[in-house]
Amino acid sequence: MIRITLLSALLMLTACDADGEGEPVTRARIDGQASPVTQASAPGVSPEVQSACRSIIFENSPLTHCLAIPSRHRLAMDLGPDGGAPYRSLAAFAEARGEGRIAFAMNAGMFDDDGNPIGYFVENSDRLHELNTADGEGNFHMKPNGVFYGTGDTWEIRSTDSFLSNVTERPEFGTQSGPMLVIDGAIHPDIQADGPSKLVRNAVGIDEKGRAHFVISNGPLSFGKLARFMRDELKTPNALYLDGNVSALWNPATDRLDGGAPIGPIVYAVRKETEE
Repeated sequence: MIRITLLSALLMLTACDADGEGEPVTRARIDGQASPVTQASAPGVSPEVQSACRSIIFENSPLTHCLAIPSRHRLAMDLGPDGGAPYRSLAAFAEARGEGRIAFAMNAGMFDDDGNPIGYFVENSDRLHELNTADGEGNFHMKPNGVFYGTGDTWEIRSTDSFLSNVTERPEFGTQSGPMLVIDGAIHPDIQADGPSKLVRNAVGIDEKGRAHFVISNGPLSFGKLARFMRDELKTPNALYLDGNVSALWNPATDRLDGGAPIGPIVYAVRKETEE
């Protein structure tokens, strides 16, 4: 089932008539600074609590782009309350955590029927699931898949093979998903330019400044369009698909809290008390 938020409903017509390759028709600032687009997308939000997320139209498809900057944000993973079952929704996560200094949260990787990760997952330096190198069916096994991980202000995305070969110390957070959308500046070789599968999807990419770009579509779109957006618009040389159909976002600054199908792992960004 495709989740329809208020923003999705307002913009669904443009999403359903998505074209192939082309230039974005609307852009929003992605440098973390306030802009008219930011103000319009977050009515009633005080200047002290600006939204980290912005609405963008890319190739006639509506997207929401959330930017995490190492000097301003801390990234972390969460699965469920200590000793408890997975949250399975951002609403449950929000109720347990409260808004606090959370800038945004999003589903972050694929999972089994109980909501537990099927690949590598690290929360607070505690590995809850080991790296998955098995072959199989589905998007997760559309190799190369990859790992999004980080410690402190250093966040990275690597293919699973590269992670296995090069990462020797356990990070503070990590999640494995697949497929990789962009690998060293090239789109995954098995992804079509605008294939027939179109769903609400989300992804994460790391740019050359070390910033993390989280993207969720507000209507159905193809793997190819999402990959092009990550590579060409956000300039992320490495980007990882997080999931589709269950994709959800919580943005406290705009009171957006997506529901829908049950989710598994969650990534969230916390505003630091002082900028470095």
